[in-house]
Amino acid sequence: MKTSASSAFAPVGRYQLAEIGALLADPSRAAILLALMDGSARPAGELGLLAGIAPATASAHLRKLCDGGLLGVVAQGRHRYYRLAGEDVAHLVETLAQTRAQRSRIVASAADPAMMRVRTCYQHLAGRLGVALFERLRSQRGLLLTADAVRLSRRGHKLLIDSGLAVADDAIEKLPGRSCLDWTERRFHLAGPLGTYLTRRLFDTGWLERRKHTRALGISPHGHAGLVALGLDWNQF
Repeated sequence: MKTSASSAFAPVGRYQLAEIGALLADPSRAAILLALMDGSARPAGELGLLAGIAPATASAHLRKLCDGGLLGVVAQGRHRYYRLAGEDVAHLVETLAQTRAQRSRIVASAADPAMMRVRTCYQHLAGRLGVALFERLRSQRGLLLTADAVRLSRRGHKLLIDSGLAVADDAIEKLPGRSCLDWTERRFHLAGPLGTYLTRRLFDTGWLERRKHTRALGISPHGHAGLVALGLDWNQF
């Protein structure tokens, strides 16, 4: 029995891909996803306000995003908080933003230079500082490229310890990372568990400061000194 060309070469998962496209096509749902790109978990009411829609409408959109596997729910008592289902979802959103920017010849939003300077990309560091940190580690032979991940070398671990960003008994060298193309810089920053760990340390040490209602971050005076110790000229950010 012969198989027609259309069925023989039918792409696997085309309906699932179409479903994801439909979920992302709605501006309100896109606004919800973008609001959660900082890795936070937010209640439905707050997400509705950020998306500019009524509570009932927000609930309907959130249900669709959860059913589609793009969002997860964290229950705390009687309250429910929504967050991205994982880093893969954040990477998808960031990649689509990058593709759109390339097609429209948009490098970045001139109205928000702080986002270009330093921001979170889900749970890891992005923007000029994120790219500079990745390149600093790589130039100092602080990163190892393995078959399945980017890992921190002993040299890289020592560089982080000397700057105060890591401690000697951390098992950081075992954490896998990956390179992620930064949509504003067109160069790579560090993602994956290793990137998440370093970003968390930047907050724990007080180098970086969160700002309300934005993924853009502030650099504290202590962070300025830490970046210099790490070999980065913070004035460029």
